Order: sequence, then structure tokens, then C-alpha cells
Amino acid sequence: MDTEAIKRRIVELQIEHRDLDDAIARLGGQPGVDELTLRRLKKRKLQIKDTIMRLQMRLVPDIPA
Repeated sequence: MDTEAIKRRIVELQIEHRDLDDAIARLGGQPGVDELTLRRLKKRKLQIKDTIMRLQMRLVPDIPA
């Protein structure tokens, strides 16, 4: 992946992460919420965050020790 493709993917993932955050907040405030669905959304949100971090690390050049 080139730098521009990585940056585009990071933006896409950040949007998805923000959307999941909104969905989790809405579901969490509802009575009788499906806990399994809520857990899956939270897990997906964490996976996206990890992917964003990995992609950002690819943009930072290695610094010799």
C-alpha cells in the first residue's frame, strides 16, 4: 500500500469508528438492549482502533536507535 492509500484507509476507519461510537451510545441508553449486539459493536470498535494504529505506524519512518 502506498502512503496515500494508507491515509485514505485511516480516514475510512476513523469514520466507521465514530459511527460505531454513536451506535453504541444510542444502544447503551435504551432499555432492554441486546447485550450480545452491544458487545460485538464494542469489539468491532476496538478492532478498528487497533487497525488504525497499525496503519499509522506504517506511515512513521523507522528511526535508527
